[in-house]
Amino acid sequence: MHKINQRENLHTSVAHDPYDGRHHGAIHIPIYQTSLFSFDSYERFMQAHADEHQQHVYSRGNNPTVRFLEDKLAELEGAEMSKCFASGMAAISATILSNLQAGDHVVCVDQAYGPTRHFLEHYVSRFQIETTFVDGSSLEAIEAALQPNTKLLYLESPSTMLFQLQDLAACAKLARSRGIVTAIDGTWATPVFQRPLELGVDLVIHSITKYISGQSDSVGGVVSGSKELVGRIASGEYMLLGGIMSAHTAAQVERCLRTLPLRLERHERSGLKVAEHLCRQPYVLRVNHPGLPSHPQYELAKRQMDGTSGLFSFESAESPETMRAWSDRLRYFKIGVSWGGFESLITANPVPTGYGAPGARSLVRLHVGLESADDLIRDLDEAWEQTAAEAAAERSEQ
Repeated sequence: MHKINQRENLHTSVAHDPYDGRHHGAIHIPIYQTSLFSFDSYERFMQAHADEHQQHVYSRGNNPTVRFLEDKLAELEGAEMSKCFASGMAAISATILSNLQAGDHVVCVDQAYGPTRHFLEHYVSRFQIETTFVDGSSLEAIEAALQPNTKLLYLESPSTMLFQLQDLAACAKLARSRGIVTAIDGTWATPVFQRPLELGVDLVIHSITKYISGQSDSVGGVVSGSKELVGRIASGEYMLLGGIMSAHTAAQVERCLRTLPLRLERHERSGLKVAEHLCRQPYVLRVNHPGLPSHPQYELAKRQMDGTSGLFSFESAESPETMRAWSDRLRYFKIGVSWGGFESLITANPVPTGYGAPGARSLVRLHVGLESADDLIRDLDEAWEQTAAEAAAERSEQ
């Protein structure tokens, strides 16, 4: 297993491939746009069938372009094996299903991605699988939720609405002592800034749609870990449910992967600058960004991550309607779901029940893209001046 321990090694790893005579020294691996592979003898055909993880028989199982991306991601993650899927949710659901059967129990952090929560709470429950959602910031709460039939501890660190962390090394140690598999959605930090396998976590999932792709033009997911666990997913849920990544998507993502460390450094720098500016604004009660010293888990973030990305949120005493009117006035922040691309994005919603700072009515999530941070800050300020002036005028008329 090749491990990457320094940022310089990451830059080299994503930019450099050994000479490959099979493809005439092509800098990019060709797109193998084919459904099946033929053989010059029945003996070789049978040999390939016996080891479909390594051999190419049918693109629903193993395609050379997709396999190249999988090997590259495994290298970045420090994993024995990676498997790419058609979406992040396909990777998540396959990973969950691979580690559970009827009668099992899951412990999941309560701030997990919404569709993941729905899958655990409403879908797998149809098969007599129970899930307990817990405060992921409390190791004591996680331990208290474990049951004799707990088979999976599902983490998401940082979470992507309130940006809560879990102590990954402590969670992994606890789970391993009970024979429980740990899986984490690590999309926010990517392998550039966080490598959970090195901290003892068993399986790491990423939505490739986000930073790994980075161009808002590809949808995909990946799970990485040991050959035993990922191989079981590949042979089972990957092959049987069919949520495969296409060769064309893999080629797009492989191209984007070359600039991942460079892009993340820009997202980190600009994201922190915008977050620090928002900390000083009158309409902001609290900024949720693990790179800020004000974050309650700042020391944990420094200990288990090498950096931060450009996605964060803030809480406001202003109503969601006011914050949405503010969003409408922004020039450089587009209104939309997802994140991780070159463009800056914003959403504004009510604070979820039971979360947030005292007095918070709105939760605004920002993704800081690759635009100038100064331009983004100016955009935020000008839009707020207009929104506040309009609100004041409305109050004076009442």
